[in-house]
Amino acid sequence: MSATRRTFLMTTAAGAALAQPGANDRIRLGLIGCGGRGRDLLKMVAASGENAAITAVCDVWRVNREAMAAEVEKTFGRAPAQTTRYQEVLAMKDVDGVLIATPDFTHPKILADAVEAGKDAYVEKPFATTFEEARMAYDAVKRTGRVVQVGTQRRSEDKFIAAAEAVQKGVIGKVTRVSMEYHFFEPRWRRDYHMVKAEDVDWEAFRFGGRIQGGFDPRKLREWQLFRDTTNGIPGLWMTHLIDLAAWYLNDPYPKGAMAMGGVYLWKDGRQTSDVFQAMLEYTDCLVTFAMSLTNSAGGRNLWFGTKGVLDAEANRVSGEGSRDPDRIMQPYTLPRPAGVESHMANFLRCMRSRTTPRASVEAGYAHAVATCMAAASLESGRRVGYDPVKRELV
Repeated sequence: MSATRRTFLMTTAAGAALAQPGANDRIRLGLIGCGGRGRDLLKMVAASGENAAITAVCDVWRVNREAMAAEVEKTFGRAPAQTTRYQEVLAMKDVDGVLIATPDFTHPKILADAVEAGKDAYVEKPFATTFEEARMAYDAVKRTGRVVQVGTQRRSEDKFIAAAEAVQKGVIGKVTRVSMEYHFFEPRWRRDYHMVKAEDVDWEAFRFGGRIQGGFDPRKLREWQLFRDTTNGIPGLWMTHLIDLAAWYLNDPYPKGAMAMGGVYLWKDGRQTSDVFQAMLEYTDCLVTFAMSLTNSAGGRNLWFGTKGVLDAEANRVSGEGSRDPDRIMQPYTLPRPAGVESHMANFLRCMRSRTTPRASVEAGYAHAVATCMAAASLESGRRVGYDPVKRELV
């Protein structure tokens, strides 16, 4: 019997203790993925104000998994079950839902398996890195009816909620163009991997059914954001957050077409994903552009151009700039923000109890996956990519 398997069997009892009478109203969560994002989710559960606890942790790398187990015990007062295989977490009867914070390429399969196992799920963005897997995961969620929250947290931030309401109420008139950009000057997503030892990694689990070819590669484990077999690059890693706003604000879930260009222009360190990227996506009567570079810290912008004025969604401010409409915004002003907006995690946990739809629903996750997969496919093919919403196919 492997050491990992022994650890799983010995510590499952600790997690099961939380199912004793007196704790029946506690939501018990399995955390799948114990890296930086997993640590953030732990903090979000602890700060949610809900009666919830993490009772199991899963990671293929012993170092991350054991560090997370110690932090979970410190936070919730009980040692969680530990395993390297997410399927074992899904088999636990004392786990009500899972938090999926694994590398991008694993999200749709783990989500589909989770809902088929009867678990609710909080799944980090992107919803998927390939269109076929996005459709598969979406269908699994709809078929099972489980509660799913996608980790596009801007849907739970007051300034973005205020901006959505302003656009949908016509404050800036008809929106025909959107410009989104983020720029940094850094070899983003590089991490040290020299301390990773083969004996500390369940490499077969990380290969994910052969998705990753070849033997043990610590760089793939730590810098998976840089390789094509583990991510679709900037579209999934970053564009997801911003393009989600387009579907939300415009109430128009899918682009009609997308074109993208980019490449590795500066950080020639073996990475396969772009360090400079730009995409154009055509929604109904609206052109949305997204750009990102890791080659100059030019900052960011999130501007929505309407017939009555402009919305700066980052500054939460509207003005009549550029408009000649007689009903244009006459004086710039800051949008009032809604009060009492619950956190993204609190929203998910409350919806688990009430069996209602979270803010970032599976429909929202599928919509951003369609857009980002279209952009990624265009980057790879050098051609415009369309989407047929009836056949649910990229064309």
